[in-house]
Amino acid sequence: MALATAFAVVAACGSDADNSATPAAVGSHSAHAGRSSAPPQPLRAGERFVDLKMAEAYTPAPPEGGGTDEYRCQVIDPGLTKAAFLTGTQVMPENVAIAHHAIVYAVPPGGAAAVREQDAKTPGLGWQCFGGTGVDGAEVEEGEAAWVDTWAPGATETLFTQDAGFKLEPGSLVVLQIHYNLLATDGKPAGSDRSAVRLRLTDGTPQTREFVTWPLDAPTDLPCAADESGPLCDRAASIADVTKRFGPEVGGTADEQLEECGQSAPKPGDTQTCDHKVPAPMTLFAGFGHMHLLGRAIKVELNPGRPNAKVVLDVPQFDFDNQRLVKLPSPVEIGPGDTLRVTCTHDAWLRKLLPQLSKLPPRYVVWGDGTSDEMCTGIMTVSPRKS
Repeated sequence: MALATAFAVVAACGSDADNSATPAAVGSHSAHAGRSSAPPQPLRAGERFVDLKMAEAYTPAPPEGGGTDEYRCQVIDPGLTKAAFLTGTQVMPENVAIAHHAIVYAVPPGGAAAVREQDAKTPGLGWQCFGGTGVDGAEVEEGEAAWVDTWAPGATETLFTQDAGFKLEPGSLVVLQIHYNLLATDGKPAGSDRSAVRLRLTDGTPQTREFVTWPLDAPTDLPCAADESGPLCDRAASIADVTKRFGPEVGGTADEQLEECGQSAPKPGDTQTCDHKVPAPMTLFAGFGHMHLLGRAIKVELNPGRPNAKVVLDVPQFDFDNQRLVKLPSPVEIGPGDTLRVTCTHDAWLRKLLPQLSKLPPRYVVWGDGTSDEMCTGIMTVSPRKS
């Protein structure tokens, strides 16, 4: 099986990534504690910047199903006439009061027509999208939309090694997905936003390595705290609510993950785990953990319980505002027969402490795209190899 069909292709690795994750106190959990205002690193030999911006300002609004979260996708054409390698990315949100986080997707030429069609048939600027670009034609193998960068408050430029990057072919498009959160205004519009993204590109050489990223997911089954009660403290009711807000694809994720992880039934609790078999030979370079505001800790282990066991990602005190790429001390070769285990710990008690969540009704937290929902993903940066 080709590597690209074994798991979602996402991003490239960087030698300039942070080598540590900074612990944070509970009080630092804030959806908008910082912004990517730091200037980019100087250009290196052969590199150039391409600055892309949303076509016009957009004023977010909650989805029809209710809630305080809107995911909006905007298509931007980088105007590539020849292949280039993406060696750095910097998302520059204009309105950090409502920009919760952003994802940069690269759409290869095979998916460009479907993305443009989606944009054209949707009224207004861009389109609503949950759990991805929301474009079916951009998800097939020959046109698969690739997740190439993530921004959260406090992030600066993601800088990759000069001799490695994410390959963009001529005719490729960029889709900028921004999660707008309207909790602070009780779900009402809170001004407009015209965010931008800066790409660092190079033509590359025959020796340039092409990197991809492997997202390792685990279920989230966090019950209400002992002193909480309410209709959404029921797992089925909570899944129905996620489905109402984000659609059946996102709503079905909670149960699909149990099956993918070989778990016959949910195991409610603070800590969840999932084992992922390595499908092909690859080199592991870096990674970062992604959760939402109830996240406490995330870890990724190679071959747990075996003589060659190794912790490849460890964030013992997760901070939503500090989701940085963590570079391994040295690359690790992995392949078929190896296992990567992701483990996440969440804490329902944090709901009472955080302004973004304290006014919301208690819920049994499952996988979902909203701020009041949760995720557990170890996003690992790898490079395929032939043997």
